[in-house]
Amino acid sequence: MQTLNIEQIYKDAHALLEGHFLLSSGNHSAHYLQSAKVLENPQIASKLGCALAAQIKEAGIEADTICSPALGGILAGYELARALGVRFIFTERVDGVMQLRRGFEVASGERVIVCEDIITTGGSALESARCVEFLGAKVVAYAGLANRGFCVRANGDLASKKPECRLPDSTPLFALGDFIFTMYDPKDCPLCAQNHSKAIKPGSRGN
Repeated sequence: MQTLNIEQIYKDAHALLEGHFLLSSGNHSAHYLQSAKVLENPQIASKLGCALAAQIKEAGIEADTICSPALGGILAGYELARALGVRFIFTERVDGVMQLRRGFEVASGERVIVCEDIITTGGSALESARCVEFLGAKVVAYAGLANRGFCVRANGDLASKKPECRLPDSTPLFALGDFIFTMYDPKDCPLCAQNHSKAIKPGSRGN
């Protein structure tokens, strides 16, 4: 199976940011993963998709479709679908609610892998999963380029799962590596106290 140093890839792409950041969870952190900087290189994106596909194939997981939550998961999901030779669809939020639109459909029993760029708590991935499951599909796995360490990767120790993880234990999670960053409640953030700076949000939501 192909192995990659995902941390070095993010560093080389200047996508492992350091500063004072506001995360989607509302917490603050001194680090931020900006996957768009990695995926703007088609050759790297293809290599990451192939490496993730290799993990899934080795585990014996078969899928008919890859589904990603827009916007962040689209490129990662598309490359995974290409590597697995299956179709790709995406969900998107409308008035705050994740929906399957643009004529996309899933059949009853269709096997779906939900793919993100970064798996943090898995909240967006779970919303996408519920969209396709409502229409009768079966989510057979979750996947991401990187895992923030809240959820447990396939064949991992469930005892290391954090309470914030929203993904079900019964469905495997595949990722190319783990990034464990300290996060702070805004009320107790030392970055706010030390630097007197405002946390910024470089991601697709709120920027």
